[in-house]
Amino acid sequence: MHDACAVRLSWAQVSETGSRASNQDAIGAARNGDLACFAIADGTGGHRGGEVASRIAVDSLIRAFCDGPAFGTQALLGYVDQAIGQVEQARRGDPDLSDMSTTIATLLVDQHSARAVWAHLGDSRIYLFRAGRVLAVTRDHSLAQQLVDAGYIDAAQLREHPQRNILLAAAGAQGEIGVAASGDPVALMPGDALLACSDGLWEWVREEEMEQALLETGRSEDWLAAMCATADAAVKAAGKARDNYSAYAIRVHHQEPAA
Repeated sequence: MHDACAVRLSWAQVSETGSRASNQDAIGAARNGDLACFAIADGTGGHRGGEVASRIAVDSLIRAFCDGPAFGTQALLGYVDQAIGQVEQARRGDPDLSDMSTTIATLLVDQHSARAVWAHLGDSRIYLFRAGRVLAVTRDHSLAQQLVDAGYIDAAQLREHPQRNILLAAAGAQGEIGVAASGDPVALMPGDALLACSDGLWEWVREEEMEQALLETGRSEDWLAAMCATADAAVKAAGKARDNYSAYAIRVHHQEPAA
């Protein structure tokens, strides 16, 4: 790929406690040359367990990227495997943390070749938008998603299903479902956008609302702020407590070739 294909990223981030006692979400990002890596985790597991699990997962994943920066699905899965291993080690080393686990959603972008790969475990999501519309989104490892896939409930009911929070896979919770990855690198175009977020955001912002906010804003910060405002209004209208919520809102720009 020559330089004319290169892209540049801009992004905004949020990780808030909401109305909970503590924030069991964790986020992290790092860059190495043209490579950028983003990670989000949403932990569970008793007193402080979720907070510990998510922090370990994100810190381990980002550290693995920084120690061996590379691009591709296998590289990203290697970073995720190291994060899962660190969560497992911490679980075994402290009886108070034996029930902890965490989702992971992670995104790796090569700005020079304008390509991206992503991976996830649980119900934290990665979205790719093109021309203002959702082009791709990860499929949750959850009971509700399985019910959708089996045709028992409509996709529109997933957010309201009473068992929506039952996960079928997470780092620290061994199961038959492994890490899901995007496969071959996905080509990015200027004007694309990417969203990595925990369920505390997407549960309250429907895809058409994400698209509308994207179309109506010019900066990553404004897009993220609009989505958070939509979520806040939805939570208030439902009369519910605000869960932890975290996100990276990323826009893809044309990278001018060096003079």
